[in-house]
Amino acid sequence: MLLDTTLAGGLQSLAMQNNNGQLPGRSLEFSIEPCDTGKWAARLLMDCARAISQKDSSKIHHLLWMLNELASPYGDCEQKLASCFLQVLFCKATESGQRSYRTLMSVAAKTYSFDSARKLILKFQEVSPWTTFGHVASNGSILEALDGESKLHIIDMSNTLCTQWPTLLEALATRNAQETPHLKLTVVVTDKMVKPVMKDVSQRMEKFARLMGVPFEFKAITELNCLGELTKDQLGIKDGEAVAVNCNGALRRADVGKRGSLIDMIGSLQPKVVTIVEEEADFTSTRGDFVKCFEECLNFFILYFETLEESFIPTSNERLMLERECSRHIVGILSCDDEIDDHGQCERRERGAQWSKRLRASLAPITFSDDVTDDVKALLKRYRTGWNLKVSQKSSDVDETSPAGIYLLWKEQPLVWASAWKSQPAKK
Repeated sequence: MLLDTTLAGGLQSLAMQNNNGQLPGRSLEFSIEPCDTGKWAARLLMDCARAISQKDSSKIHHLLWMLNELASPYGDCEQKLASCFLQVLFCKATESGQRSYRTLMSVAAKTYSFDSARKLILKFQEVSPWTTFGHVASNGSILEALDGESKLHIIDMSNTLCTQWPTLLEALATRNAQETPHLKLTVVVTDKMVKPVMKDVSQRMEKFARLMGVPFEFKAITELNCLGELTKDQLGIKDGEAVAVNCNGALRRADVGKRGSLIDMIGSLQPKVVTIVEEEADFTSTRGDFVKCFEECLNFFILYFETLEESFIPTSNERLMLERECSRHIVGILSCDDEIDDHGQCERRERGAQWSKRLRASLAPITFSDDVTDDVKALLKRYRTGWNLKVSQKSSDVDETSPAGIYLLWKEQPLVWASAWKSQPAKK
């Protein structure tokens, strides 16, 4: 674990603060047996979260010490999960979330490179539909909405290093049309680690567009600190352009209090289509209750870690990198109270039903066509068994109380939500 030394020292310090001067886990009035068969990590982690909430110092010391003995970032799925969430519990117990998060982000930034990040994304796409599910659904909706247009302008707010767009460029190039449309791609980048590599991304995209014979223009907006700062004027939309807005994991990076205004701004662009992909978890409504938010976060990442276990071999470097990335995000979500300065963005996820309620204030839902859902089903057949598709909408208008869109399921549990939207018709 990245903070093993700090954690061990911190635990020793916590032990010395025990009123009895005892090391945690020794001569205490209660006993916890973690080594029974089955899933032990979630139980111990939740016990510790409750102890922190209740300010039960003896129990906190005991459980942190026990978890530190059992956890390992190189062990089985239970040990990896314990290792990941142990950092959060230690940060919360010692009120060191800000400092720890800055350290984690600083180390990540020093080792970040375009090639390694791109290879990791592509490898993940190869073994898991977690991200490709959203790409296929979004690209299909964009192509249908912009069909017949000669000037396309896609505004991409995602942090995917443009790995979504080669398949769309290929589809444009092979369409049965008299003339290939002109595509302008505007990428909005707020991640400080991604900003320096956008030149490499631009060169690769322009080269591929030339290869496909698609007239292409690329623009990166990198001067923003957060999506809430984005304005319509910065996007440079011109008359005659058919606009599509792609938000793949983007909305959760916006400040909770500014999400409504961001969606209003997107609606003001009069887009032909807005594609939304978000992970199915609620770290927003529960953020004022540490135990509830911890449990929601734990349940979601248990499923995520299980999919990694199924997708990668145990010694995979890519799997380890993805798990470390999880650790950083979880510390930001649970230990920093959204105050993470200039070192990152707290990704407060919401569920599809919550996003649908927000989006309906400015946009109208679009039903995914049979062709798009068939493409998604065909995609899932390329991966291991256990992945499924759930359609939460009917061919008729979507009920306003229901979430629009489709879900990616892992063993019948919804993990990723995708939907498509358009400008609301003008009121008479």
